[in-house]
Amino acid sequence: MIQKKIYMVAGYNTVSMGTGRSEFNPKKERPGLEQYIQEAGRATLAQIGGAKNVDECVIGNFMAARFNNQSHLAAMMPSIDAGLRYKPSTRVEGACASGGLALMVGIKSVLAGTSEVVLALGVEVQNTVKAIYGADYLALAGWYKNRKKGHAYFFPGEFSDRAKAYSDVYGKEYARNGMASWFKNAIENARLCSTAQEFENTAADLMILGLTVPNGKNFVDHLTVYDCSKVSDGASSIAIVSEEGLKRIGISKDEAIEVVGFGQVEENLLDDPIDLNELTTTKKAVEKALNMAQITKEQLATVETHDCFTIAGILATEAIGFAAKGKGAEFVSNGNTSQNGIIPFNTTGGLIGWGHPTGATGVHQAVTIWEQFTQKAGKAQIAIPSNKPYGLSINMGGNDKTLVAIVYKKQ
Repeated sequence: MIQKKIYMVAGYNTVSMGTGRSEFNPKKERPGLEQYIQEAGRATLAQIGGAKNVDECVIGNFMAARFNNQSHLAAMMPSIDAGLRYKPSTRVEGACASGGLALMVGIKSVLAGTSEVVLALGVEVQNTVKAIYGADYLALAGWYKNRKKGHAYFFPGEFSDRAKAYSDVYGKEYARNGMASWFKNAIENARLCSTAQEFENTAADLMILGLTVPNGKNFVDHLTVYDCSKVSDGASSIAIVSEEGLKRIGISKDEAIEVVGFGQVEENLLDDPIDLNELTTTKKAVEKALNMAQITKEQLATVETHDCFTIAGILATEAIGFAAKGKGAEFVSNGNTSQNGIIPFNTTGGLIGWGHPTGATGVHQAVTIWEQFTQKAGKAQIAIPSNKPYGLSINMGGNDKTLVAIVYKKQ
């Protein structure tokens, strides 16, 4: 068990910007990396009494050096507020799990006693290049020596292989129905959250879209664009604090969530997946987080999982243990992961619905659970049963390679 009380508070998400948002225009100038960092950081500082209360900053980002020709993001944190000058700041990277790693650095710093208040932030601005070039940049989340052997759209190709394997073993129609149901639920949830990339989605029949037959001549063989998270720009921030930190910032415990367990796990990047029909590393990370928290999955009220693709969402339900192997598609098709289901997943849309600014995703997940547990989720608010006061976030980097799973407790 964690031997010291540690909390998260004062979360904030910018809009997840990209195709689907009415204000997005690829031909017009849009906010840059620094604007997103400043917006998110200032919003959290405003809730915790300002920069004077912060001991340390952490920023998660995957690929600004390619998408934005900008590295050295740790030194951008003082641009949020002059009060952050001369305070320690660290940039972390773990592909799409960069945001989760930023949270872990903050958590460990507070546990070590080197900080009482950490400003954790994740950011990515990706709508700067054409999709095919972006796919090449994102391929760096895998072993790049495999790039020439992979699909032009590298990561959709990787998870297309997983979708094929699932379909081959459990049935093509069965798998497609499950993935379409995941897409439908993601968009329905995104429509409840004003910062979501798919907030304005007005498609009349989401299942028909989700059941679109993949066409390898246009994209990849076993996924459609509806199965994929979108290219997104955005940032998320939250404060990670000790009990002393809560006193310093003048916020009560009932406005915070407690971190009670975590699992940070790495798999060998050079190896192919052990089993295409299992998120093996995700399973290990979740086991560690639940064991540290000393709870079972039945005590979870909600889950934020890394649904970079619909098949990843299906496989996550199995990795956590809500569905047996091969039964995830049925579990989702039966509505169990919806807002009113047995275990609501991704209540503001997840990566497919809310968006996937890669370096921000892990922080966004924590902010979403904080909003749910402090009754700040607005139209996306779900009921939190008194016998299920826990939430789980799962942030994945690469093809199930870097994993951060965190268990939170409602106060």
